[in-house]
Amino acid sequence: MNHLTRLPSSVRDVVLLVARLVLGVVFVVHGWQKVVQNGLGATGDAFAGMGVPAPEVSAVVAGVVELVGGAALLAGVATAVAGVALFLVMLGAALFVHVSNGVLVDGGGWELVGALGVGALALAAVGPGRYAVDGIAGSRRRPS
Repeated sequence: MNHLTRLPSSVRDVVLLVARLVLGVVFVVHGWQKVVQNGLGATGDAFAGMGVPAPEVSAVVAGVVELVGGAALLAGVATAVAGVALFLVMLGAALFVHVSNGVLVDGGGWELVGALGVGALALAAVGPGRYAVDGIAGSRRRPS
């Protein structure tokens, strides 16, 4: 890749920080809603109504992955694991609930879960940047 097409590392790290913070907040809020606000029982009931397989288990998995994975993105810790787990939960949401409704979210489509999922997957691929727990810890382990 040509050096003129890449962002300077300091800008790249700020971009990754902003992406992690925005995605992290959205995932934490959605996980909090499933686990605490609505409760896992009500979330499981809602999942059953949407035809999600094993709705009680799926509610726990989705709620915990969104809550814990979102917090991991916020901190920039275990970003690869959190990003892949969040992507898989969003893929399940898309396949089991949203794809049959088309693309647009206002009709129940997959655009939101798709954007969130690929955003998390992209962070898993490129890492959290320097302004993250993993980034700070990694810079301390590398020799100068």
